[in-house]
This record gives sequence, C-alpha cells and structure tokens, in this order.
Amino acid sequence: MSHFPSFEVIPAVDVQDGSVVQLVGGERGTGTRYGDPVEAATRWIDAGARTLHLVDLDGAFEGERANADAIEAVVDASGAGVGLQLGGGIRTAEGARDLLELGLDRVILGTAAVETPAIVAEIDDTHPGSVVVSLDAKGGEVVVSGWTEGTGLDPAAAAARYEELGAGAILFTNVDVEGQLAGIDRGAVTAVVDAVDIPVIASGGVASVDDVVALKRAGAAAVVVGTALYEGRFTLAEAQAAADDAN
Repeated sequence: MSHFPSFEVIPAVDVQDGSVVQLVGGERGTGTRYGDPVEAATRWIDAGARTLHLVDLDGAFEGERANADAIEAVVDASGAGVGLQLGGGIRTAEGARDLLELGLDRVILGTAAVETPAIVAEIDDTHPGSVVVSLDAKGGEVVVSGWTEGTGLDPAAAAARYEELGAGAILFTNVDVEGQLAGIDRGAVTAVVDAVDIPVIASGGVASVDDVVALKRAGAAAVVVGTALYEGRFTLAEAQAAADDAN
C-alpha cells in the first residue's frame, strides 16, 4: 500500500481500557468515552475512511501495549483496502514486526525512536516504509514520555534526521493544541514539511473543515482528526470533500 497517493483525512481511534477515548491536551483522565473500538472503526470505514489511526493510550503512558485484543479485533474487522497505523507502547523492533505481521500497515514510534533512533532503521530493513516516526511538539520542542519530558530537539531538524534513518513518514502533533478544538498552528507544520521529502501526517487541534484545508495547503499528506469528528463538528465526508476541492 503506497503512502497517501492523495491527501487523506484519517479518523483517530484512541483506545484506553478497551474503549475509544479522546484526551484533552494529552492529559490522562480528561478523556471522553466514545464506545467500542470495532464499532468506531467500522463507522469510519463505512463513512469512507481510507486509513485509520489507532492509538493504544495505555501503551503510550505505561510503555507497554495494553489493548492488544481490541487492536486485533479492529484489524480483523477492517479487512483489506483500509490502511491501518498504530502507535502507543511500541518500544522494540521485534514488537513492531509482530504488529506488522498481524496485519497493520504502519507502526508509529515516538519515545522509542527518540531514545533509540537505530530502531527505525532496524524495522525499515525488514518492512520498508512501514515506520512512522511521531514527533510531538510543545512550545517548539520535541517532547516524549506522554508529553512530559522535553528533548531540546527542533521538530524540523528531528524530522530530517529520521528520514535519513529510514522513516517512511512523520506524524507531527502539536500538543499545545491537541484535543482542544482550538485550531491549528500552520507555521509549525510547514517547517516540518519543508524539512523532509517523506509524507508528513499532521495531528492536533483540528476544529473545523478550514483547519483541514489549511493543513493540506501547508503541505501535509494527511491529517488525523479525533475529537472534532467524534463531537460532530463536521463529517468525514465533508472534510475529505473540502480537502479534495482545495488547491
């Protein structure tokens, strides 16, 4: 499956304790629950999603994958033709390969990629193009460990480094605006897009169809949308149509 032949709006299915949730500003305990992961996944596929963005939130915070059963159920329910990417708690090349063998198309590495950059090349060796490196920025620097620890890394410079190591795409999340329906920071996205040739998937703060269009115009290959879709601010079809029409 090629990466994003055209701009995509990607629904987020964030799983905590076996349920779909959306956090506000990355804070644990702020989540609104939205039911069963398989139901959510099926709903977005029926609505036209070409890719789903799965996150094991317990894995992201605890450092180990905690919702494996729910994720496997989503993989089984999604079938061929839908791209699946998963992040949260993937800490080893072996763990990433297991997931790719299970049927996921891409694995998203955050903390592990920052702490052990060589892991990106290791996975890319056996599953070329399957690694998405997740760079979360807060106040203009890359943060790790559930957004609690600063690294001093500039997001654009970090993105370029991971491209050299074999990353197939960059997931760029602006944590300052995550989950708050407050709109996006287009400049931060543009800087990362300009630094690499691989696709940049933007995430965080999307509140309106205008935000989706702005991210496309900033050069993002795709955008992950969570809260705004679950809260019915706009439909997946509306967002995709607006993006398709925008130049």
